[in-house]
Amino acid sequence: MRYLVILVAVVLVAALSAVFIVDERQKALVLQFGRVVSVKEEPGLAFKIPLIQEVVRYDDRILSRDVDPLEVTPLDDRRLVVDAFARYRIADVEQFRQAVGTGGELAAERRLDGILRNELREVLGSVSSNDILSSDRAALMLRIRNGAIEEAENLGLEVIDVRLKRTDLPRENLDATFERMRAEREREATDERARGNEAAQRVRATADRTVVELVSDANRQAEIIRGEADAERNGIFAEAFGADAEFFEFYRSLTAYQRSLREGNSTMVLSPDSEFFDYLKSDQPRGAAPAE
Repeated sequence: MRYLVILVAVVLVAALSAVFIVDERQKALVLQFGRVVSVKEEPGLAFKIPLIQEVVRYDDRILSRDVDPLEVTPLDDRRLVVDAFARYRIADVEQFRQAVGTGGELAAERRLDGILRNELREVLGSVSSNDILSSDRAALMLRIRNGAIEEAENLGLEVIDVRLKRTDLPRENLDATFERMRAEREREATDERARGNEAAQRVRATADRTVVELVSDANRQAEIIRGEADAERNGIFAEAFGADAEFFEFYRSLTAYQRSLREGNSTMVLSPDSEFFDYLKSDQPRGAAPAE
């Protein structure tokens, strides 16, 4: 009876060890002495030979891998520190097992890191830093992914996407870059100020020339008007004085008295028979007949 119980227990343990469950998030390989004899990709119950065969499970989900910060040198020799990550999945578990052996996913990640780092250096080293920092980086990430896909197929991996998370200058280059940017901005500001001063000088010179021209034209017109007025005045005087010569002489004598007999200038030395004061000596104009 005891032997029967032991036999039943052994059979039960062997039967249980021959059954295993494949999770929907996993793929499984059945190995016999290290050689792959079966691939289980569908979820559910599966069977193996107890003690002889073993089951190795691999994650069937999309996995993410961060690449350590990498320094690259674009075509313009402006070094950049690039931080990237990739999303991938195990597409062919049998080939994956053959490629990485017992190292599993850790060994695959190390080899995938090498592939991604090589592609990053190759692609980013073939363009300028401005291309990397511009909107063209989407096309660069696509080139990196396509290159990594071909290499990763040998590992049984499918690279789904590669992204650049951060692209910075090395720390030792930041100060020099900031100084260069500051110098460039100061040079641009100096150029702008110089152009502004030049434009201001042109405006002032134009304004000064315009003022001189306007004043000269105004003076010319004023002289013309003044000359015309003097001519008209002289014409009126000539016409008026021509009508009465005696009055004209009398008017001239009064004007001469006014100019000569001013305050502080009233001493005059004249001959007694001078005609200057003729109109002051007589109450009648010269040439007029005396009243009877």
